[in-house]
Amino acid sequence: MQISAARTVHATPLGNVRIEASSVGVSRVVFTDDAPATPTAENSCALEYVVTAVAQLDGYLAGTRREFTVRTDRSALSAFDRQVLETLESTTRYGDTTTYGALARALGRGPADARKVGGALARNPLLMLIPCHRVLGADGALTGYAGGLPVKRALLDLEAVDLLLPVLLA
Repeated sequence: MQISAARTVHATPLGNVRIEASSVGVSRVVFTDDAPATPTAENSCALEYVVTAVAQLDGYLAGTRREFTVRTDRSALSAFDRQVLETLESTTRYGDTTTYGALARALGRGPADARKVGGALARNPLLMLIPCHRVLGADGALTGYAGGLPVKRALLDLEAVDLLLPVLLA
């Protein structure tokens, strides 16, 4: 388990997020009811990861960033959870969606493993940085998201509007 060496609570248009980092990278981005707080750090490297994550999240939510480049620390994840999240990142780009079943298939697993995939996504400690909001139910329905379904819808809408805008202007 990684040790948080820097942390903050950052206000976003979708709610406050707790951001934590180790000396390896950002280890946690989760929605919280905690009040915004200035970053605190036990080491400057971890503080840099927190500050970078804040700037990149702000850019993403403002519609000016599509990808996150801040280093992440996934050392606390199980091998299966890490595999699920890495497969999601490599197969589902900005503005795209997938299903739990499709993600299970991409992992070389059967449809019965869709629930296991859902469990791994539910444990995602890096919300938005690892885009589990892009995963839908088999029928296209919005299903669980740690930030709540309204936040999931807002994130999907943010990405969809960005992709549709050039078509509307053409």
